[in-house]
Amino acid sequence: MSMRAGKEIDRCVAFIRCHAQPSSMPGSGAGEVKLAVTISRQTGSGAWRVAERLAEFLQERVPPASCRWTVFDRELVERVLEDHNLPRELARFMPEDRVSAVEDAMQEFLGLHPPFSTLVSQTTETILKLAELGGVIVIGRGANVITSGLPHVFHVRLVGSLPSRLERVRERLGMDARSALEFLLKADRGRRRYLRDYFRAEIEDPLVYDLVVNTDRANLDDVAEMIGQAVLQRAARGLSTAPQVSAPG
Repeated sequence: MSMRAGKEIDRCVAFIRCHAQPSSMPGSGAGEVKLAVTISRQTGSGAWRVAERLAEFLQERVPPASCRWTVFDRELVERVLEDHNLPRELARFMPEDRVSAVEDAMQEFLGLHPPFSTLVSQTTETILKLAELGGVIVIGRGANVITSGLPHVFHVRLVGSLPSRLERVRERLGMDARSALEFLLKADRGRRRYLRDYFRAEIEDPLVYDLVVNTDRANLDDVAEMIGQAVLQRAARGLSTAPQVSAPG
């Protein structure tokens, strides 16, 4: 495990422990605006950099009552899920009616989209509960579809040209051009297949996102601030702080 991955896991664990504190229990953040963001992306479109900067932007402007904005991606969700039994732990911090609503949503998913593997089911449940808490940015794993019934969640898709995405992959992973291209195309195919197989959804469908951004057109910090401003505008229009959970039909 890389040093960076270790730090990100520590942040995720800190988020869970923070919500275990009495000051974070339901009712302690009266008047707090609940927000969360999902990011779907083409491989190499700069999602992690955007998510990190977006978390900083939102922390400065709409900080949660006590816990810091935290980024979760597939690996972090699965690692923390494996090490800390995340769904059960998260359920402890939610009012009973919200736990029941999330469980109802899960039952709808299980009924609508068989077969649902254990890991996919647990990851889906975890993403729902994280989004229900708010103050999270979830990258990938069908999070936009999973949380589509939560009106306080803002959904983003990041795209870019093949050359620019290929360059980012080469730089990040230290690959030659051919290996980077194979990696990029395989990863994109896998993400499309994941949504089709488990959620009967198309990852490229622009109608399932609030905002689609071409990261070729601006530097990644500016992209993050653009998304942040859009999230704040949605919040300013009076999003419910206690939305009802429902699975997409």
